Amino acid sequence: MPSSEWLFTPPFSALTILGVAFLMSFTTNLLNRKLINQEEFAIWQNETKSYNADKERAKRTGDKKLLSKLKKQEKRISQMQSRMVKGQTLNLVITFGLFFLVWQGLLLLYSGADVAYVPFGIPFLTTQPPYPIQVYIWYIICSFFSNSILSRVFGIKMGMGLQPQTTS
Repeated sequence: MPSSEWLFTPPFSALTILGVAFLMSFTTNLLNRKLINQEEFAIWQNETKSYNADKERAKRTGDKKLLSKLKKQEKRISQMQSRMVKGQTLNLVITFGLFFLVWQGLLLLYSGADVAYVPFGIPFLTTQPPYPIQVYIWYIICSFFSNSILSRVFGIKMGMGLQPQTTS
C-alpha cells in the first residue's frame, strides 16, 4: 500500500473529512465573530424590531404624532440596517468562497469513493448494514455536527444573533 493511500479508505477518510468540516466550521465561526460585533448586532436587531413594532402600531392606530417621531428615526434605523447587512454579506461571501474551494478539493479527492459506513440498517434506504456513505452526505453530517458544537463555543446562533444567556 502506497504511503498516502490509507487516507482514502474508511475510517481514515471519514476522520479526514470530519477534520476538514471542523476546520471549516471553526473558520466560519471565527470570521462571524470577528466581522460582526455580536453585542452591537443584538442591540441593533432589538432597536430595529422595536422601531418596526412602533411603526406598525402607529399605522394601525393612526397616531400621527408617533409616525412623525418615527419618521425622524428612519434614517438612523436605515443606516443601522445597512451596517448589519454589510457585515452579514461580507461574512457570507468569504464563507461561500472558502466552502467552494474546500468542497472542490474534497470532491477531487473523494469523488465516487465510500468514505464512511453506517453500521446499522436505515429504514426504507437499506436492507443490510454496513451502508456506505459518499463524501457528499458525510461532509454535510460532519458540518452540522461541528458547526453546532463550535457555534455554542463561540456564542453564535445560526441566525447571527447571540445565544440566549440564562442566569441562575
